[in-house]
Amino acid sequence: MTDEHAPHLRPVPVAGEPVEDAGTGVTAPTQRAGSGRFISDVIVDLGFASRERVDAAVEEGRGSGRRPEQVLLESGALGADQLARATAERFGLDHVDLAIYKPDLGATNMISSRAARRYNAVPIGFDDDDGERLLVAMGDPSNVLALDDLKLLTGHELRPVVASSDDIATLISRMNRLDDAVAEAVEEEDEAQDEPAVVTDIRESAEDAPVIKLVNSIIAQAVEEGASDIHFEPEGRDMRVRFRIDGVLSESASIPRRMVAGVISRMKIMGDLDIAERRLPQDGRLTLHVEGHAVDIRIVTVPSVLGEGLSMRLLDKEQVLLSMDELGMGDDDQARFRNAYTLSHGAVLVTGPTGSGKSTSLYAALNMINSVDKNVITIEDPVEYQLPGINQLQVHLKAGLTFAAGLRSMLRADPDVIMVGEIRDAETARISVEAALTGHLVLTTLHTNDAPSALPRLSEMGIEPFLTASAVECVIAQRLARVLCTNCKRRTLLSVDALRAARFEADFDIEAHEPVGCPRCKNTGYKGRIGLYEVMQMSDEIRSLTIERGSSDAIREKAIADGMRMLRDDGLAKVRQGITSIAEVARVT
Repeated sequence: MTDEHAPHLRPVPVAGEPVEDAGTGVTAPTQRAGSGRFISDVIVDLGFASRERVDAAVEEGRGSGRRPEQVLLESGALGADQLARATAERFGLDHVDLAIYKPDLGATNMISSRAARRYNAVPIGFDDDDGERLLVAMGDPSNVLALDDLKLLTGHELRPVVASSDDIATLISRMNRLDDAVAEAVEEEDEAQDEPAVVTDIRESAEDAPVIKLVNSIIAQAVEEGASDIHFEPEGRDMRVRFRIDGVLSESASIPRRMVAGVISRMKIMGDLDIAERRLPQDGRLTLHVEGHAVDIRIVTVPSVLGEGLSMRLLDKEQVLLSMDELGMGDDDQARFRNAYTLSHGAVLVTGPTGSGKSTSLYAALNMINSVDKNVITIEDPVEYQLPGINQLQVHLKAGLTFAAGLRSMLRADPDVIMVGEIRDAETARISVEAALTGHLVLTTLHTNDAPSALPRLSEMGIEPFLTASAVECVIAQRLARVLCTNCKRRTLLSVDALRAARFEADFDIEAHEPVGCPRCKNTGYKGRIGLYEVMQMSDEIRSLTIERGSSDAIREKAIADGMRMLRDDGLAKVRQGITSIAEVARVT
């Protein structure tokens, strides 16, 4: 039976049962003073094994010189996590499930993996009560010598919590793996291009080793979790680290005050930035090999009133390209899109905010039309994916290679298909439209909220409406919505009132699914993302409205009459299919 209690009607814990916080993976004991019982008695009281089985293990242990819990573990009658729960209950300490609890990298890297293995203990975070005490996950909290040594190593007061030895060993091996994952940095660009993608040896000196290890671990952790951005934000005396995963920011680590300056300087050195300049924003880039993947990292410093912060954009240059079917585009929308990108000339615009997957859609189209009989040239900032058989140019502002300058050069290279990473200014817009009118297929992106707004936007950039009407063949608006975790999503009924509150027109309740949260999705209820699309194909009536400088509302009404499905309607269709939730569609649209 599933627990469907309202938040204000949560069941009261039964006396004598541990209280578990499912969101954090922390289980509190029934009493803080400890039970004063043998561990074998606690195992029986918690229902992990029968009294007969435990008594037999006690007798077997006496004969072999082993503890009863060891006998139960080796025989498979007791799990490692169950033993950790019983140990925590016996000593009156919290139990932490490291499969659910998210360790703080700032705390984890305060000791070496060798020390963690020696003491079978790992710092996993800071105590919320005062922020000065370290939470240390231990297999044996009675090891006072280990606690004393860890206190000296970290310089912090400690609060022990109990975790299974298997979980601790997994975390320690992960510390090693993440540290080694970015141990080699590569310089992909030729030195003659003067690209700031150089990374020096990341094991420079023993003095810098803790800072280097922390930076390496954070970057590798972000890549492993599929983060698109890392934010280093000053917060009081410490620095907060947040990852953007599936379009949503979540806190990942807290960097201690004594390491903040070193971390910022380290990342500036990696990005070839001026470490002495703290008042003005700077931007740089580097390329790392992380677990066999070439990852392009863009670094931007952010001098704020609380101190200097920094953000990183991560681009996996070997990421697998999505096919048209994997984009999440409906059959009708996909047909309209295909009709446009298979033309011999004209412009196809993909619109949406930053991070909405515009480039991914264009790459999917390029992958479909790429063949030996076509000369395909792109200019991008940066080149996010490397496509075989396609000539890809990288914008280089310091060398004078802008979108407009590169586009002019590309037109002299006999292209059939041109992809412009983004129309940022009037000159790039003008050259793109002219290229579409002179026999080239132009694929590009534009920042507008919906598809109909793209046409007036080009007029605002100085493009004559009759040129826009003649050049543009199709406009796509898109967003990325998180996909419900298939392991834990739960069926629900969306009432008319709930739909209307989310600004959807509805006359009937609809069946859908809602997020729940589980260890597989890190208790978010979502795993992965899918596109929501609005595909507007140009018609004679829409061209006429464009020439007459019609409003985006008038163009939208005509496009809907022609069969265009709006973003929110596409999102609602995916809600009905159980792919995403109504709250997620409302959030992104």
